[in-house]
Amino acid sequence: MDRSHATGGAANSAVPGKIQEKAPKGVEKALPDSIHPTGKEPGQSTHKTHALNDGEDSIVPKKIQEKLPESVERAVPNIIHNTGDKK
Repeated sequence: MDRSHATGGAANSAVPGKIQEKAPKGVEKALPDSIHPTGKEPGQSTHKTHALNDGEDSIVPKKIQEKLPESVERAVPNIIHNTGDKK
């Protein structure tokens, strides 16, 4: 602990720096990349799906969902990959 795990450093996160420094890595990784990016590249998926019902609300195979950048998942129409975002 005592450091941020945000991609590109603490400044790329909406989470206050002191909280980033004290939060366990698992907590940081669980936050959406749109709030606190922890993927290899900003906006990348952190090996999880962003579709509802743990990926079941999508016709995209789950392994692919887990590799897609979150921004791509959220850009796909909900009829194909339902992230719950209003489009």
